[in-house]
Amino acid sequence: GDQYSKEKVQHINLPYLKDRQCTSRMIGQDDPQGASNMVCSRQMVFMPILEEGVYRFDCDGDSKKNAFQSISFLDPKFRDTLEVSINKVPDYIPFCECVHGQQVVTIELPHGSSLYGTGEVSGSLERTGKRVFTWNTDAWGYGDSTTSLYQSHPWVLAVFPNGEAYGILADTTRRCEVDLRKDSTVKFSAPSVYPVITFGPLTSPAAVLTSLSHAIGTTFMPPKWSLGYHQCRWSYDTDARVIEVAKSFREKRLPCDVIWMDIDYMHGFRCFTFDPERFPNPKSLASNLHGEGFKGVWMIDPGIKKEEGYFVYDSGCSNDVWVLQADGKPYSGEVWPGQCVFPDFTQAKTRSWWSKLISNFVSNVVDGIWNDMNEPAVFKTVTKTMPESNIHRGDRELGGQQKHSHYHNVYGTLMAKSTFEGMLLSSPKRRPFVLTRAGYIGSQRHAATWTGDNLSTWEHLHMSINMALNLTILRRETMVKNIKTRMKALMRKNDELADKI
Repeated sequence: GDQYSKEKVQHINLPYLKDRQCTSRMIGQDDPQGASNMVCSRQMVFMPILEEGVYRFDCDGDSKKNAFQSISFLDPKFRDTLEVSINKVPDYIPFCECVHGQQVVTIELPHGSSLYGTGEVSGSLERTGKRVFTWNTDAWGYGDSTTSLYQSHPWVLAVFPNGEAYGILADTTRRCEVDLRKDSTVKFSAPSVYPVITFGPLTSPAAVLTSLSHAIGTTFMPPKWSLGYHQCRWSYDTDARVIEVAKSFREKRLPCDVIWMDIDYMHGFRCFTFDPERFPNPKSLASNLHGEGFKGVWMIDPGIKKEEGYFVYDSGCSNDVWVLQADGKPYSGEVWPGQCVFPDFTQAKTRSWWSKLISNFVSNVVDGIWNDMNEPAVFKTVTKTMPESNIHRGDRELGGQQKHSHYHNVYGTLMAKSTFEGMLLSSPKRRPFVLTRAGYIGSQRHAATWTGDNLSTWEHLHMSINMALNLTILRRETMVKNIKTRMKALMRKNDELADKI
């Protein structure tokens, strides 16, 4: 595949690549042996993959060999297999260089191109002139210039002046700068080697998105009830209050199909528990909701209270499933229950363990599950997450043992996948419904999403439109927005806005 690419590139005239060099770092910074090598090349090598118009680019043959397996692709083999039936040189070829330990990939497009995408971002729909960083972040109260939100999508959709469209995906899980500030130029910067996948040019943005969906998969088939009206507010602290809200909707003849339970249903915010006084009989609550025509969705966070005697913590310790500190001891950080440990979803045994917990939890007549705080969010830290030096003992096919900096952006995706599989384990013939706050490219295969903690302001209401549209540009058709904030103080200050909404 590499030899085919080099021969083709060497025999065509590429004036915009003349005298430019490509430099790449051969081994990622998290490589256990710490090896690295610097190699120069005049152009990136390419390989046609998947279908006509789709190409994989690497800085050189060694970079291709050392790249981590894809987590974003529906089948990693799609990204790594030469499509021999295609005998065509791509219209646009990126170049790469190494700058301060970062692999920088730049691709120049026709002058006047409009750039969109970059996933879950605030601000304008068109991303031309913008810069974002893909690093999943607990970004409460974000603004239109916030550069990192809850999800990471190093993906750009370009629309050319002639109406054709072109897609570019940097297939890296690492923190990635997506820089669109230079006219008609897309630049990705991230540690470690990574391939870039291009789609097109094709006749329209829709054609590019169709091709993208062949690579990363489509949205999971949701249950019909999940497409209805939802009611969610952080304040339902007893089962009686939940039933009161449900009956109020029916009495006032307001359409509503689903009620959501935030963490107040738990016993001391311990996941997979129900408060014995405030939510003593979850099956009865679910039955009452179903009787009124409602489904119920319940929150489950990744932080597991570090407490001996708590069955989830004890089971996790017995199965050795926790994320580790650099010294090899389980990492703990403060979240809602207090000091918590965190499942290492990069391990198959952890995902299986979690799926069984979910399956048992769903037996309480749970209709859907809401995964929150899974960036993962950690309180009382400047970074709002766990140390990047933490250790994940990942499966070989995911990248093996790596620091948290490598797996951070896919933590929520792997958690959502495990939750989805747990719901299937409980009811194989029933469509699961999972909502996740954190995500990465490919997470749409297992979970819907929402855009996190917004505020009750006109600015956030306006911002929600562009955010929703940019997520659909990444095949994220199943998503929701918080129309009102859960923050009561802000609601009191915005009575006029609340009434109008």
